[in-house]
Amino acid sequence: MLLEIEYYFEKEAFRKQTETMGVQRKVKRGDAWFPVKVGKSYYNSLNQLAMEVFRTTDQDIEHNFEFGRPVCFFKVKEGEGKAIQYYSFTATVSYVDGDRMVVTVPDNTHVIDLQDATQLGLQLFFDETSYRTMFEALDRVMKAKNNRLAHLRDLFYSSKKTECFTFEPMRFPWLNPSQEKAVNEVLRSKDVMVVHGPPGTGKTTTLVEAIYETLHRESQVLVCAQSNMAVDWISEKLVDRGVNVLRIGNPTRVNDKMLSFTYERRFESHPDYPQLWAIRKAIRDLRGQRKRGSENYHQKMERLKSRAMEIEIRINAELFGEARVIASTLVGSAHRLLERQKFATLFIDEAAQALEAACWIPIRRCSRVIFAGDHCQLPPTIKSLPALKGGLGKTLMERVVENKPEVVTLLKVQYRMNEEIMRFSSDWFYDGKVESAPQIKYRGILDYDTPMVWVDTSELGEREQFVGESFGRINKAEAELTLKTLQEYFTKIGKARILEEQIDVGVISPYRAQVQYLRALVKKREFFKPYRRLITINTVDGFQGQERDVILISLVRSNDEGQIGFLRDQRRMNVAITRARMKLIILGDKTTMVKHPFYKKLYEYVNGLKYTNI
Repeated sequence: MLLEIEYYFEKEAFRKQTETMGVQRKVKRGDAWFPVKVGKSYYNSLNQLAMEVFRTTDQDIEHNFEFGRPVCFFKVKEGEGKAIQYYSFTATVSYVDGDRMVVTVPDNTHVIDLQDATQLGLQLFFDETSYRTMFEALDRVMKAKNNRLAHLRDLFYSSKKTECFTFEPMRFPWLNPSQEKAVNEVLRSKDVMVVHGPPGTGKTTTLVEAIYETLHRESQVLVCAQSNMAVDWISEKLVDRGVNVLRIGNPTRVNDKMLSFTYERRFESHPDYPQLWAIRKAIRDLRGQRKRGSENYHQKMERLKSRAMEIEIRINAELFGEARVIASTLVGSAHRLLERQKFATLFIDEAAQALEAACWIPIRRCSRVIFAGDHCQLPPTIKSLPALKGGLGKTLMERVVENKPEVVTLLKVQYRMNEEIMRFSSDWFYDGKVESAPQIKYRGILDYDTPMVWVDTSELGEREQFVGESFGRINKAEAELTLKTLQEYFTKIGKARILEEQIDVGVISPYRAQVQYLRALVKKREFFKPYRRLITINTVDGFQGQERDVILISLVRSNDEGQIGFLRDQRRMNVAITRARMKLIILGDKTTMVKHPFYKKLYEYVNGLKYTNI
């Protein structure tokens, strides 16, 4: 099984990384915090022992910690070799906010030892649970017989016709015709529907409308996405529409608005919670006294446990009874809170980025599925080359698009980009079907500006360099030129206007090493000091779902062989070039890049546009 290949590959890679990679490398990659300070500990509303952890250095490095990820503590021993010693337990991230993280740990953890420890660190651990959940879901799907799950499985993998309701289309004057059509198609479908949303076409707006209308027909729906960030985004939009959302799992951005619809916050706010908390405390105290041989221990314990369970069941019944939307990540939908819960409709956002196995986790609970996403943008992350070649990267949404083109509805009007930036992407990826909304067609910053420019870096005389195993590539001369180009463009616009209009900029590179190098350069440059809040530097994956007024892309690759590595995946470039609203500047070695037909076409397209300002 391809998923097994990926599982063993990732597990082995993690083992090697743990054994051989130095702490500082892990910190730079965003996979570790070191040193850390452990703050207070407490029992959370789920009765788990939770601890605060604070990052004390390297605060500017973007990290990969997020809700639900397993982590482990380690200690760096002083003296020769600075050996790393790992603690024997694993913890789970509850949430991260800036340089503060809350993790849940096993009940018997000696918190005081961690609080007193020096040279303490925290790193990501191999995510065994997610894989087990996916394996279990696949097993259930394969064994399903004579039920709704078996029906959906057979339907998705064949060209068998899907069923639909028939009714007159509903009108939504605030949506454009293709969005209106998509909402109607969702309402009509009995089995499956795909909302295909190219960049800037208002996929989230359409999806929120479809969910809102579905709730006029159903009491509750399940909404899932691959990432916590995507779940947060759609949950927030639904809350803005007045929908009661219950978010299973903690949000990526920890603010009051986001926290207010999480299960934990709602649970803690329930009027019966103080009583439950007191009983749980009594249970813990009773356990502590057991060593002193207290009488009637078992009877007291059973009575308290039974009362706690009764209150917990009552609170949960109320919270789930009131909620119209249950929202979680795909893997998070396996949470014990959702056991035995059934839903008529499941909406999967970011479906083109989700592993097929992950999608089956929530599908087990539902009668019909609505996929939303864009299979012409970022694919799922696959680390094993054999698994990738074997087809693990092919998503369930892609299978449905191939087998059932009649259930796909394309959103055709984009509201983000200047027409000339959008046109190449529309022609290459969407058969020219995506059009620009009239009000943004000619949007720009400077008069007579060229919206899209390619700065050829082949004359720089410096080639790409390789930085460490799996850390990626770097092109220092191109990084310098990227910032020089941005500085010149900013000078043309003028400081007062940039600050007054808050003109924001994204600097994108496919390689993490280049991103970190660019960030360090910007920090050193006095010129960019007033604009730091307006400049974001990140990888393509880091910019998924975002947009900026100005985008610069540093392609990095520069070699005689025309080797471009994972830039061969054009979907990655589609994401990069469609982040820009008004100005797109691509910096890349023409002679290296144009050996690939996609980049040749892109270079020709950009050079066909009329040059004026860079």
